[in-house]
Amino acid sequence: MKKMKQINLSTSILIILLGFLAVGAFLGGLTFIIRPDGSLFQMPVELLANSPFKNFMLPGIILFTFFGIFPILVVYLLIKKPENKFLNKLNLINDYHFSWTFAIYTGIALIIWINVQTLILNTVNILHTLYSTLGIIIICVALLPQTRKNYRI
Repeated sequence: MKKMKQINLSTSILIILLGFLAVGAFLGGLTFIIRPDGSLFQMPVELLANSPFKNFMLPGIILFTFFGIFPILVVYLLIKKPENKFLNKLNLINDYHFSWTFAIYTGIALIIWINVQTLILNTVNILHTLYSTLGIIIICVALLPQTRKNYRI
């Protein structure tokens, strides 16, 4: 049986950051799915006038899935480090376990998501700044030597 390396402080921080992202996105996405008119967040649908969306349903589904469910999966993978040929094929950084690479993907996707959102809404608020910063911090913590050491193959 393969012996798992102990999770160090930097990896624990990465897991907490991904968990924070997941909880916020899960709740935010679910809120938009339940009320696609944006009323629960007091966001008028008119904010989407310059977007391809008629309401907040599809953005809510994207938020719920890619930033709610996916980071929880990444947390599980970071902790368990399972072998999986399919997921390994999605790993563009072959020197590291795919779970570590997926954490990097999550940070990059979050930064892109927030930038696209600010372009569509033509505004920047404190949540945009917070979540862009979160994406950057996720990437930085994943890139720390102590974190990388845990996932080097």
